[in-house]
Amino acid sequence: MEYAKSVLPGVSIKPGKFTKFLWWLSTAERELIESAVIDRNRYAITGMTVLGTWLFATLAWAYFFSTVVANIWAPIVLGIFMGGIILGIDRALIKGINQNNKLKLVPISFRVLLAMTIGMFMAQPALLYLFDKEIHTQISVDNEQRKRIKIQQQDSVYVSIKQPLLLQRNQLQSQLLAKDKEVSAARESFIAETDGTGGSKKIGLKEIAKAKQDAYQKLQLNYIALEQSLTPEIRTADSTLKNIDAGILKEQAAFENLLNDGFITRIEALNNLIKNNSAVAFRYYLLVVILMLIELMPVIAKTLLPSGTYDEHAKLQEEYEIKNLQQLYQKATEDINKK
Repeated sequence: MEYAKSVLPGVSIKPGKFTKFLWWLSTAERELIESAVIDRNRYAITGMTVLGTWLFATLAWAYFFSTVVANIWAPIVLGIFMGGIILGIDRALIKGINQNNKLKLVPISFRVLLAMTIGMFMAQPALLYLFDKEIHTQISVDNEQRKRIKIQQQDSVYVSIKQPLLLQRNQLQSQLLAKDKEVSAARESFIAETDGTGGSKKIGLKEIAKAKQDAYQKLQLNYIALEQSLTPEIRTADSTLKNIDAGILKEQAAFENLLNDGFITRIEALNNLIKNNSAVAFRYYLLVVILMLIELMPVIAKTLLPSGTYDEHAKLQEEYEIKNLQQLYQKATEDINKK
């Protein structure tokens, strides 16, 4: 006995290709749905929600991959691939909803939780696209902050190396400066003695002036000797400090080259926007709810739409197939036993 189709008089059962496609999306069996006049439209509506979720998932994933992959074709292919996975999950979710379990708390809660999880993630790329200009402005601010933090970290790392060198150089320069002041003072005293403004008030190179000249020349020679001995050490310290500063600048340049506007960077910028701007925060949460509803719509539609003859057809058809299979198995067993 085959399962019979009940068709009302005057009602066409020749659906178009697109309608058949919507039935497939809604996981309806074409052979059964064609005989369920009222449920045809219900399952077409469910199929439309699945189609919308599928397209949204494909676009969202394609945009997500475009933020991490430079090749133009890779995001498209990966977006289609991930959209197909989401489609499979959605069809599995609504396929498991029937008139017996659609109002049960545990199954529907699990399906809603899974759909919300997927929807929450898919909402992120869409929000990044919608707030693209504001996010890039925030990225520039965040990157400047990262640069400052990097400089502070570098200073803290190299301070133990630079501080002794700076102290040594300053001490050497202080010695030269102190000796230079002594030479300058001796020279001024000698000049004052020769022009009559000094202590003896005698103009010309007198005995006192000669003594001061000798003292000045001796100090000058000492200064030259000290300068010759300290200058290499000062230059070595300066060279080491210069190399350290050059290394810091090189590290900073390498760090700046790593700064980008990738997915995680944009997410961080979006989070900072939400924290610092209440107007953006309100619209962000509103859009999150709307975008999550897109992913939830297949489950919501399948749960809210009433059960019709299709579910009863499916139940009876399954019972018929099980009973028929049992009879065939029993007959085959009896035949084997007779032999």
